[in-house]
Formats: sequence, C-alpha cells, structure tokens
Amino acid sequence: MLSDDAIAQLEANCAREPIQIPGAIQPHGFLIAFVERDGVVRHVSGNLSTFLAVTPENLIGQSVAVLRGELGASLKDAAEQLLAAADGPMHAGSINLLGASGLRERFELLLHRRGDLIIAELEPAAAPSQAQFASMYPVVNAFVSRIQAAQTVDAICATAAEEVKRLTGYGRVVTYSFDADGHGYVNAEVIDEGYESFLGLRFPASDIPTQARALYLSNRIRVIHDADYVPSPIVPAHDPDTSLPLDMSLCGLRSVSPVHLQYMRNMGTLASMSVSIIVEGRLWGLISCHHATPKPVSMHTRSACDVLGRMLSLQVEAKEANSDALRRLELRNIMVRMLSAMSDRDRLGIGLTRSYQPILEFARAGGAAVVYGADCDMAGATPAREVVVDIARWLFERGEREVFHTDSFPRIAPEFAASADVASGLLAISISERHPNYVMWFRPEVQRTVNWAGRPEKNADDLGRLSPRTSFTLWEEILRERSLAWQRAEIDAAAEMRTTVLSVVLRRAEELAELALELGRLNKELEAFSYSVSHDLRAPLRHIAGYAELLSEMEGDKLADRSARYLEHINEAAQFAGLLVDGLLTFSQMGRSALTMREVDVDALVQQVIRELAPDTQGRNIEWVIGELPNMYGDGSFLHLALRNLLSNAIKYTRTRQQARIEIGSSATDFEQVMYVKDNGVGFDPRFVGKLFGVFQRLHRMEDFEGTGIGLANVRRIVERHGGRVWAESEEGMSATFYLALPNAETAQALAKDETLPN
Repeated sequence: MLSDDAIAQLEANCAREPIQIPGAIQPHGFLIAFVERDGVVRHVSGNLSTFLAVTPENLIGQSVAVLRGELGASLKDAAEQLLAAADGPMHAGSINLLGASGLRERFELLLHRRGDLIIAELEPAAAPSQAQFASMYPVVNAFVSRIQAAQTVDAICATAAEEVKRLTGYGRVVTYSFDADGHGYVNAEVIDEGYESFLGLRFPASDIPTQARALYLSNRIRVIHDADYVPSPIVPAHDPDTSLPLDMSLCGLRSVSPVHLQYMRNMGTLASMSVSIIVEGRLWGLISCHHATPKPVSMHTRSACDVLGRMLSLQVEAKEANSDALRRLELRNIMVRMLSAMSDRDRLGIGLTRSYQPILEFARAGGAAVVYGADCDMAGATPAREVVVDIARWLFERGEREVFHTDSFPRIAPEFAASADVASGLLAISISERHPNYVMWFRPEVQRTVNWAGRPEKNADDLGRLSPRTSFTLWEEILRERSLAWQRAEIDAAAEMRTTVLSVVLRRAEELAELALELGRLNKELEAFSYSVSHDLRAPLRHIAGYAELLSEMEGDKLADRSARYLEHINEAAQFAGLLVDGLLTFSQMGRSALTMREVDVDALVQQVIRELAPDTQGRNIEWVIGELPNMYGDGSFLHLALRNLLSNAIKYTRTRQQARIEIGSSATDFEQVMYVKDNGVGFDPRFVGKLFGVFQRLHRMEDFEGTGIGLANVRRIVERHGGRVWAESEEGMSATFYLALPNAETAQALAKDETLPN
C-alpha cells in the first residue's frame, strides 16, 4: 500500500498527463487535419490507407483539393460552415468515397476547428442516415414527455438511462452525479442480466483526473469501441512548422490513456460511451455506458444520445434551479423574521437567539450562537459557552472575515473534536473586522455508511504510473465527524445576512457614537462645573478651618466645654470638606490636562511613593513584597497619582492587621502590561465590585476607615485616559487585589494613529 504522500504525487502526475495530445487515434476511423487558410494537409492518421486509396505520404503537404470528388467538396463546404458556426465538433453528414477496396463506401464526417486547422474525422457509416434521422424525432419526443413528468432529478436520470440503453444496446447504462468533493454517485441504472449493479455506489474523484473533466466539458460525448484496440499514430507526430503535436481535445477518435483502458478491463468492460451532463457550465455528472464485448456505436446513435444528454442537462438544471429558488425564498422569509426580532432587542445576540426557532431553521442547524464583544448568546444544541468563544477566536485568528463553512469541522480543527456530536458542521459569518464577533450555526455529526464501487485504494504500476483498482465490488466506509453538507443557497443567504447584520451593527455603533459624543459634552460641562465649584470652595473652607483653629487657640480657655466641642467639630468638618474638594478638583483636572507619554520606571515610582507614605506606616508592621516591575508607557505624573492612591488604600485597609502584607507585581501580554497591588486587609464584598471605582463610592463605614471615596475613581480615570483598564478582586475579610493594565508602547502608538485616546 502506498503512503498518502506517494498517492498524492501519483495523482498529481496523472493529472498532468497530456491526454489531449496522445499522438494517436482509435482505429475504427481515420483523421485528416488541414490548414483552414490554404487547405494544405498537415496531419493524417497512419491508418489512412486502410480506408482510402491514398497513403499518408501522398497526402501530407498537399492541398486538400487533391481529394477529388465528394470528400473534397464536403470538406470545402463544411469548412465554410465552420467559419460561421461555433468551434465545437459538427456532424457534416455522410459521404460516399472510393475505399481502399476499390469500391465506393459510405463514411460519416465529423469536423471541428482547432487553431488554424480544420480537423476531419471519418468513420464507416453503419446504416442509411435518412432512416436514422427519421427515427430520432419520436425518440426525442417520447423522452421529453417522460422527463417533464418526472418529479425528481433521480427520476429524470432513470428515464435518460432507460432511453440511452434502448438506443445503444449497451449491457449497463448508469447515470451519476458529482458531489462537492468530485466523487461520483450512481443515482440511476439499467443493466442486462449478468452485469454487476453499481446503483447507489460511489466512484472516487481520482477515477476522473482534472484534465479529463475539462475535456468532458468541451466534448460532450466520448466513445471507446474496443478497449483492446491498437492505436493508429498521427503522422507526422509534430507540426513541421511549429514543432507542436496535434491538439485533439475535441476529437471523437482521440486515443485514451492506457491507464483508463486497464481501468475498463478491470471493470469487465471492453466498450464504453460517456455523455456529459453539464449544468450551469459545470460538469454535473455523466451518462456512462458499458459493454462486456467490443461494441461500435453509429454516429447517428451518438448524435441521438448527445441530444438526450443535452435535454437531460437542461431538465436537471431546471429542477435544481427551481429547488434552489424555493429554498432561497424560504431563507429570505426566515431572514425577515430574524431581522424583525433584532430590531425589537437592544442586544444583537438576544435579538437573534431569543426566538431561537428562526435562526435554527435558517441553516437547518442543530444550534446557533452569537459572539459579540463580551456577550455570547446561544440557542439549541451547541458546544459549551467557553468552546464557542474559543471557536470565534480561532476563526478570527485564521482571518475568516466573511463566511466560513465546513461539514467536517473537527478534521479542520482537531482541537474542537470533543464537540463533534453537536458541531461537526460549522457555518459562520463575521460581523466585525476588528473583533472576534461571529454568528455561528452548528450541525451535529451524522455518521453514515458510504458504499464505494470497490475500495478506493491506489497503487503504482511498473512504470511508476497510478494503477487502477482491480475490484469494483461493494466496499463500505463509515464516515464520522461529518455533518450534512451546507447548501449553496444557505451559504449565499448567510453572506447576505452578514451584510444586513453589519448594517444593523453599524447603525447601532453610530447611535452609540452619538450618545458617547453627547455624554462627553455633558461630562465636560460637569467637569467644568466641578472644577469651578471645587476651586471656589477651597478658599472659604480653608478660611473656616483656619478661623476655627485660631478661635480655638485664642479663646479656648474662655469657651465653655460645649462651645469648644462645637468649634472642634467645625474644624474637623471644614478640613474633611477641604479634602473632598481637593479630591474633586484633582478629578476634574484630569480631563483638562494633556498627557505627556513616555517610558516610566515603575519600580522607581513605587519606591518613591512608599517613601512619601512613610509617615502613614510609622509604627506599623508592614511586609512589602515587590516583584520585578517593568517600565510602563504613560504619563509619569498621572501614574504617580494612581499608584499613590492604590498603595495608600492598601496601607489603610490593612490597618487592623498585626502583620500587614502588601504585594506589588506585574505581568504582560503582547498588547498590554498589567500591574497589581495585593494586600491582606479587610477586602470588600465582591458583589459590589462594580461600584468600587465610582465617584464618592464607599464600601466601608466612615467610622471604620476614613476617606472621601474619590481615590479609586481617580485611578480609573487616569488608566482609562491611557487607553487601559482597571479591575479588582477580593475575598471579603481576607484580601483585596487591584489591577491596572496599560497598552504597551507599540499598542498605544498604534491606537494613537487610529483614534484619539479617550478623555
């Protein structure tokens, strides 16, 4: 058995075989190729003298006019007709010629143009042509009536197989269609007794190489009378002027690959005929005829089969187009329902998945999910939420920015194979260029048995060529980790839906931008008001505190105890109000001051803040644990203020500990640097973590821990102005950890180019 790589190499070699220039023909006819411009003969087949009283040597280089009589006239007339007709092969009728035996014999003439050459192929006529043409009309008429009455594509193909069987008399006639992977599936068959049935079996795509499929598109009918034939060479093999071999892509007599002839013999077939089924310009399938013994097929019978093949193609195309149109209409109706649901919801994912039936019907999926920002909404049978988010990230990292689809997702992404039961098929549309936001549909695994016409294994012959298999007996394969395939209409509809969803997302983004703009304007007004009020209140509050202190010093001895206590309360209240106003003034100044961005030595900054806070730690037993701290990219003054607030809080909330422990550490990603301050103080209730960084928010009683409630709001404002983020964790009564993350220098500079950092 060959390795997969060796098989791939052999298949690649097979696909490169120049079957369009074999340099020979099948010997049941002969060939003459002459220049269209001057009629000079350039090539003939070596068996010319078998049919005519002329040798190749006597004809090559001569004008085709030397072929006196009916042949010469027919060639001349047909060549003129070809000038006005398409480049495809044309049956130019039958002609009487003086054969090699000296008697007049009748030949069928087939012509086509290739480059500057007219190629004439002639075969002995089997019967009077007039009678055969006359019999074609009732055949075609009956066939049309039957296929119009057929309800399914398989029924149409079965009708075609029956009719071709009746016309040709082949022992086995099958029709098969190609799937998305190029494998052929036999969907109709008519056989004589003694022939092995292929109905329902698959033939691997490698049975028909790429270049052979291309020839089936350009030349719709292909006949091999006898697989044991001895080919007749083209003389000369190469054009004397161009040194090129004769291009025989459209020749009916073209000799075939020895590998294919061996393939036929292995199948028990010595004669075959193939008729192409072409739908929307692609090779949809074939009518394939087999016979156990050599069997000629007349030109007229071939012409009739060609007509049937073309009519079959049109009918299949019409059926598929009708089915596709109905499915697209159904998809559009479902899409309208989904878009209606989206318009009723503020959140995109909820709008799509809350009424989950339409989104599942849309793709005939078992489950669906919408990953949008931090939200992940799911419906039906899906992988776990974290797996869905990972799939979205996987798609984003692969650069899937439009539509992605596969019916074997675990084979493409083995890391998600554990979810194969619900996600063997994946259809996804991207709804953001900058973030891993996707709408996804999942199809479950559908284990199924595929019946092959023989095990599709490959071997090499003694010449290193791909050797065809020797058995066509039923061989079963169990397919796993595969879902039902996505239809073209579903994929196209998903792409259309992506455009619509993006327009909704864009509209909502614009609405949010307008709100943010209005909010920013109001925020600036509030800042200006806060700045003005706090600035104006500072002096009166200091005067009150100062006068209260002077009055206490000057008249303290004369005041009653109650009056002295009232005076002390006035002084304390004035000082606290002063601190509050100072904090408010600092907060309002942050939005008014420009940032001076640079590399900041955080380790030095931490040491400086600890020294500044030394008066607050005097007499305390504090263990400082300072890890390796990197430089951070930001404004040094603002970062100093943020760190001072965090460390001051850590000192304050560990005040009840005999042995306080304050840890300062850091970590980094590709985009940001993270710093944290962890203490073993009283912590806070994690349920209220969302309020922690708000203005004037306090999670502890004023009597227990003093403070204005604006320090952490200052920290958040500073970090957000740098394009960073803050968050906190706590185990109440045990510890608290505060994090701040800032974009590293590269990310901050990239953001600065892309957009202005938020104020």
